[in-house]
Amino acid sequence: MRKIYLLTILVFSIFLSKAQTYSSAAGGSIPDGGPQVAFPITVSGLSPTTIDTIFGLESICINISHSWASDLQIAIQAPDGNIVDLSVSNGWGGSDYTNTCFNGFAATSIVLGFPPFTGTFRPQGYIGSLNNGQAGNGVWNLLINDNSFGDIGNLISWNITFGNTPSKPFPFYSSNLPIVVLNTLGQTIADDPKITCDMGIIYNGVGVRNYMTDTFNNYNGKIAIEIRGSTSQQYPKKSYGVETRDALGAKVNVSLLGMPSENDWILYGAYPDKTLMRNEITYNLFSKMQPYSPRYVYCELVINNQYMGVYTLLERVKRDKNRVDIAKLDLDDNAGDSLTGGYIIKVDKVTGSSSTTWTSPYQPKVKFLYHDPEDIELTVPQLNYIKNYVTTFENVVYGPTFSDLTTGFRAYINTGSFVDFFLMQELGRTVDGYRSSSFMYKDKDSKGGKLSCGPMWDFNLSYGNADYCDAFDTTGWQYNFATVCPTFTSEPPNWWPRLLQDTAYANQVKCRWTELRMGILDTDSINIWIDSIALYLNESQQRNFTLWPIMGTYVNWNYFIGANYQEEVDYLKWWFQARSQWMDVNLPSLCWNLSAPEYNSEKANVKIFPNPFSSSTTFTFTYEHASEKELEIYDMLGKKIKTLFIPNGKNSITINNDAMNPGMYFYQLKTSEKIIATGKLISQ
Repeated sequence: MRKIYLLTILVFSIFLSKAQTYSSAAGGSIPDGGPQVAFPITVSGLSPTTIDTIFGLESICINISHSWASDLQIAIQAPDGNIVDLSVSNGWGGSDYTNTCFNGFAATSIVLGFPPFTGTFRPQGYIGSLNNGQAGNGVWNLLINDNSFGDIGNLISWNITFGNTPSKPFPFYSSNLPIVVLNTLGQTIADDPKITCDMGIIYNGVGVRNYMTDTFNNYNGKIAIEIRGSTSQQYPKKSYGVETRDALGAKVNVSLLGMPSENDWILYGAYPDKTLMRNEITYNLFSKMQPYSPRYVYCELVINNQYMGVYTLLERVKRDKNRVDIAKLDLDDNAGDSLTGGYIIKVDKVTGSSSTTWTSPYQPKVKFLYHDPEDIELTVPQLNYIKNYVTTFENVVYGPTFSDLTTGFRAYINTGSFVDFFLMQELGRTVDGYRSSSFMYKDKDSKGGKLSCGPMWDFNLSYGNADYCDAFDTTGWQYNFATVCPTFTSEPPNWWPRLLQDTAYANQVKCRWTELRMGILDTDSINIWIDSIALYLNESQQRNFTLWPIMGTYVNWNYFIGANYQEEVDYLKWWFQARSQWMDVNLPSLCWNLSAPEYNSEKANVKIFPNPFSSSTTFTFTYEHASEKELEIYDMLGKKIKTLFIPNGKNSITINNDAMNPGMYFYQLKTSEKIIATGKLISQ
């Protein structure tokens, strides 16, 4: 009995043992711009020796002097090699971490803190995942990487504490979404170069739940991975570029989650877009308009046993028979038809992309980049060919005969793709529209060979989600960005407003918009899609915003800040509708349907006699509302050839056929507020 009593006291004393803290002997400098540096603490004599959810790692405290805190990626590495992020790219323009502690039970996430982050915060990762039954004695490393040049810093000190209130792992066990699991094998994912690690995907089929304990049944193999993006790297939730590879490190094409087989993929993690669907709705809509738009599948991501939130597994824009389906350009394709395709280029910022660019001869702020093949994969004749082709197009579009039906811009571009690209850019009004991530491609001349626009890309700051340069406004044109924000280093090519100066092209834009608004861009159709995705993500978005507690707070560059997920979704729906309605009224030109009946609002009772007519005809109506009216007359290409003003009080006017060749014309009777009537005229 006495032995049992003593054993009970011993066990009880272990559970009530005091917290055990270990401190670094010294700090050190943080290399500017990297590489990552490890600051070790050797833990010895820890009792109990095993760390788990009963006794284990409680907290980590740091003191760092650094003039730009958001440059830093800070993580903790356990003796078993597992790594947990403590703070990644937080602090924006502030400096230092002063007496900053990380504890899984803290009320405030480090994501919501402000430099110098004094106090106790929840880390970005869950340090409780390190309390996995491993031996706590050994070398623990504080890993710090300065991701940008131009700022200096030092680790002053750090310590680690173990005790009876250990941090817990994130409670993620299953999902209605596919689950992607990465094991970096003790390595840190960086911007460059890629690291080789393991990836598994759990997907049990449509409507079947996926569990973390399930086998990797969709993919189980090697990948190479790196952080991707340019501006998006400032956000703590990172996106990744992924290559599927074999055991020897060679790229291998595989089908992931039902998408066509390839080896280039993206794990995109939406952060400032709190609906988690702005990119996805854009890709979905454009897929119904043009031959290719990136396919995607929603998933939840786990890295090194750490839950990372809702992601989208996404196709990278690339030449492929199942992606941008153009000819493959080989190194020996340096003359004749083989030289003319296929190329994928883009108007973009220079950062994070091809090092070889060329500048528009008409706009120093417009840069063209080689995307696929990349510049290093192209020969000099190939580099020069696509550059010269685009320059020739620019020479023509800015020239005096740009609208000539034979030798003008139509000889160089697929106008249908330009129209759809324009409409989606303007509908989304993405703040980076036209000037960044704007893809174009060209096939061989023997396969059509004209320059096409698309696919769409990078719409997370679209549909009213950005708070600068009028991008939040449902009125106005995004192609006027350079006028609204003239100090930016990039701007949209001026060919977009130039093309609209051609009345036939403007009419094509209007007709296409009218067609789309009666189908896939119908407001009800858009709302149904948004609601269906919101319902599909309802479970996973709650986990996502528990890990990333940004709902109801400002994230660069949010214009609207909803208190909850539903408010974010409702705002997206409202913005779509308001923007669409503004474009309905303000798109230039007209779209005439030769078989459409004449339109008379409020019993305008328009009469034209004679019609057809030779020298002149009389136009009468009975519209009674007091206001000055205009009678506009258009030819069949939508070009306005006459505007006749009708003073208030008059209800008739004579139309002379000067400047009107024999043929069909269209009229539009309007006030400053509305269109009263439309119809047809025939000149003989």
